[in-house]
Amino acid sequence: MASFEEIEDNTGVRLSWNAWPTSRIEATRLVVPISAMYTPLKERDHRPFQYEPIACKSCRGILNPCCQLDFRGKIWTCALCFTRNQLPPHYSDISPTQMPPELMQEYLSIEYILNKPPSNPPIFVFVVDTCLREEDLKSLKDSLIVSLSLLPQNALVGLVTFGTMAQVHEIGFSECPKSYVFRGSKDYTGKQIQEMLGLAGQQRSQQPVRPGQPLPPSAPGFTRFLQPVAECEFNLTTILEQLPLDPWPVPSDKRPFRCTGTALAVTIGLIEAAYQNAGARVLLFAGGAATEGPGQIVGNELREALRSHHDLEKDTAKHCKKATKFYDALAKRCTEKGITVDIFAGCLDQIGLMEMKSLVNTTNGFIVLADSFSSSIFKQSFTRLFNKDRDGFLKLAFNATLEVQTSRELKICGLIGPAISANKKAPCVGETEIGISGTNAWKFCGITPATSCAIYFEVAPQVQSFQPGTYGVIQFTTLYQHSSGQTRLRVTTIPRVWAEPTNPCIAASFDQEAAAVLMARIGSFKSEVDDGPDVLRWLDRMLIRVCQRFGTFVKEDPNSFQLAANFSIYPQFMFHLRRSSFLQVFNCSPDETAYYRNVLMREDVNNSLIMIQPTLMSYSMEHPPQPVLLDSVSIQPNVTLLLDTYFQVLVWHGETISQWRRAKYHENPTYVAFKEMLEAPAADAIDILSERFPVPRYVDCDQGGSQARFLLAKVNPSTTHNTAAGYGGSGQAIPTDDVSLQVFMEHLKKLSVATS
Repeated sequence: MASFEEIEDNTGVRLSWNAWPTSRIEATRLVVPISAMYTPLKERDHRPFQYEPIACKSCRGILNPCCQLDFRGKIWTCALCFTRNQLPPHYSDISPTQMPPELMQEYLSIEYILNKPPSNPPIFVFVVDTCLREEDLKSLKDSLIVSLSLLPQNALVGLVTFGTMAQVHEIGFSECPKSYVFRGSKDYTGKQIQEMLGLAGQQRSQQPVRPGQPLPPSAPGFTRFLQPVAECEFNLTTILEQLPLDPWPVPSDKRPFRCTGTALAVTIGLIEAAYQNAGARVLLFAGGAATEGPGQIVGNELREALRSHHDLEKDTAKHCKKATKFYDALAKRCTEKGITVDIFAGCLDQIGLMEMKSLVNTTNGFIVLADSFSSSIFKQSFTRLFNKDRDGFLKLAFNATLEVQTSRELKICGLIGPAISANKKAPCVGETEIGISGTNAWKFCGITPATSCAIYFEVAPQVQSFQPGTYGVIQFTTLYQHSSGQTRLRVTTIPRVWAEPTNPCIAASFDQEAAAVLMARIGSFKSEVDDGPDVLRWLDRMLIRVCQRFGTFVKEDPNSFQLAANFSIYPQFMFHLRRSSFLQVFNCSPDETAYYRNVLMREDVNNSLIMIQPTLMSYSMEHPPQPVLLDSVSIQPNVTLLLDTYFQVLVWHGETISQWRRAKYHENPTYVAFKEMLEAPAADAIDILSERFPVPRYVDCDQGGSQARFLLAKVNPSTTHNTAAGYGGSGQAIPTDDVSLQVFMEHLKKLSVATS
């Protein structure tokens, strides 16, 4: 049987349970719900097929390898609703030895290019903060000018700048720089913005434009502000090169006036007036917090501190609720029009990401947190946003709709991911609500090959019993606008066996890695509305119930407790999840918490596991590079460690190694082995940094240095200032009162074997 990773490579799906109980009650006793991590546009070797898919006349499910075929009568039976359908005439030559790709097992996931007119070219609007330091603004302008060469030549671009005022630049006017200025302190409606820009009633219809061809001749007002890259690159480059800092003076005891909210509202109003659902991205570059107008999160007096988690708990953050309400309303407008918002922060302090998070979370935008716009984190991340596929098209796709259908024994509980409900209620929608629920279809304003979502299911209350050994089927259909202008449909069909509740194959089918990530998503989703301690208690209860259900033990004897191999690491994942920044807000600003949760909500199983339980590699003169326990006993003076937390990549040198390094032994030809040992973790770190988006923060530190705290905060504290060495070895003592994994497991065993 294929491994979980091989199935994921082929289909983009990983399930918590790969065999399902035939009873609804038994399904609830599994504790971890039947659920799937799905990457709709996962990159595969297979090319898309340029013909229309065949749909069931009853449920609109797509023909797939799970359907039963009558070769003689040329009839296929839908695997979802069991309706018999006639095959179309061009399938008349079908036979067991001659079948179309959609009926072959290797095409459980298949992509079609639909016969629809090309969609309008994508829109990119840069929203640039001018309240920056001079070198920061220069670096940002350079990055924006470079990005123009990375965009498709037919893509429409626009520029909005903001400081004390918001300015919409007329890039179609080449004689001199010309812009429309909006007062930063005023809240404008969409209609007011369109009237002031001279765009009222001039919305462009969805007329097809072939990629590479200019727009049809017409003179609507918005072509002054949004033009194809091929036509406006020189003008836009000139405007950017001459872009000045915000001219309003800033006293030393005040923050600059920054109208981020007004600038975003004006940008969204401009796109609304120009196109409906054309596929647009708003790229916000913010160098600080909004200090005036709608969306303000802090006053301009420096003595007024930015809100912290403590202020939010005490309800003393005076701007928070009003700003959040404003950005939520903007997010709703974005999702209605298919606009994705990306936020690039170039600032050491917070910019108001917590209030703005709905703009990114509901539109599937990206967040990049950098210290400045001249940092490599920003520059590399911004460039990677425009990565291209093997055919030279952007990997960004637009206006996707994911629809999930199930065979009649399964019901859909909901989705947790960067999407909104499409409000489509089908018979397969269940009563239990998890995440975005009450629908079997969800809309993504933007989507990439890395976007992953979690979908949760329940076993339906059975009208009549169904036979063990038969298969239940889940079908995912993703309709989206490819960056080439094509409309494509990705169809993934997943069959899984129904089994008797007592059948050991159910427990054997458990995927503990996928289950940990799926439970982490529920925990992170709950954390947005519930108190932190309540979420931790819920997580603990779920873990205890899993151990009671699937552990083998003698009652009241903790030493007898054992878990099967495919459950054994699950408690460890839960231990690290409890300590993670997704559920713990200690030592994090509200902006950082919003950022961490945003990334968790869109990444796949492997990346999410690195966030939950970071990986630790050890390099030494005595042994080749090897993975070691994420534990304080691994912190030894004679090793170099490489820690990957997904958000940071840290190379840590033990005390002995750092002394040798300071003595410059690696520069002595006699110690070439030591030089190679020092270079190995740095090379591995570069490999990680080169593949990831956004680019992680790279840290190089020595034992006892200030930045070694990043490592000490993540390892299991089995050796602390008041305990003996754990795991029988000596390691660095961690100054913490946190419970270690060993103590956590002892308590878990006691609670699992207790009779009550």
